[in-house]
Amino acid sequence: MTPALRRMYAIFQKDMKDVSKNMYISTTALTPLILAVFYGQMDDIPVDMYYFIINFTFAIVAVFVQAAIIAEEKEKNTLRGLMLSPASVGEILIGKSLLTLAFTGITLALSIFLVGYEIPNVPVIVAALFISVLFYTALGTLLGLLTKTVMEASVALLPVMFVFGFTPLIDAVINQYSALSFLEYMPNMQLVDLAFQMEAGGGFAEAWQPLLIITAWFAAALAAAWIVYTKRMTDS
Repeated sequence: MTPALRRMYAIFQKDMKDVSKNMYISTTALTPLILAVFYGQMDDIPVDMYYFIINFTFAIVAVFVQAAIIAEEKEKNTLRGLMLSPASVGEILIGKSLLTLAFTGITLALSIFLVGYEIPNVPVIVAALFISVLFYTALGTLLGLLTKTVMEASVALLPVMFVFGFTPLIDAVINQYSALSFLEYMPNMQLVDLAFQMEAGGGFAEAWQPLLIITAWFAAALAAAWIVYTKRMTDS
C-alpha cells in the first residue's frame, strides 16, 4: 500500500470510529429505509416516486453524513491538525469521503431493493447514481466546511433536503411557474428525466446529456469545496 493510500485509509478508519460513537449521524439511514418499506407496499409505484426515495437518500444520507463528519472535525478542533499533516488536499478530501460513499451506497441499494425498483438499462442508471453520489458527497463537504458544528450542519441541511430531496414538489413548482423552468437542470431533476427516458427504452444517445449535466454539478461542487478547504488552510 502506497503512503497516499495508507493516509486515506487511516482517515477512513478514524471516521468509522467517530461515526460509530455518534448515533445521531449513524441512524440517518433509517428515514429513507422506512420510506422505502412504506412505498414498497404500494401497487404500481410511478417512476418519479422511486426517485423521490433515491434523491431523498442522497440528500439526507450523503449530504448530511459528509457535512456532519467535516463539521465534527471542526467542532473538536481536529480539522486544522489534519490540514497541517503530510496528507495532500486530495488525500484528505477522498479519505473524508470514503465512509460517506460506502454508507450512502449501502443505504441506496437497500432502499431500491425494499421499494422494489427494477432498474432499466442498468449500466446507464448505475453510472448516473454513481456520479450523483459523488456530487452530493462534494456538496456535503462544502456544507461541512461552511458550518462550525454538527447541529449547525443539521440546520443547514434543511434547505438542501427541500431543494434536492423533494423532487415531486420541485416538479410541481416548475409545472406551475414556467419562469422557474431552469430548475429542470438541477441534478435531481436530471436524474428523474434520465430514468423516464430509460423506462421508455432509451439508450446512451438519450443519456449523455443528463449524465453530462450531473457531472458538471459534481465538478462545480468539488471545485467549491476545494477552494473553501484550501482557504481554511491559509486562515489563521
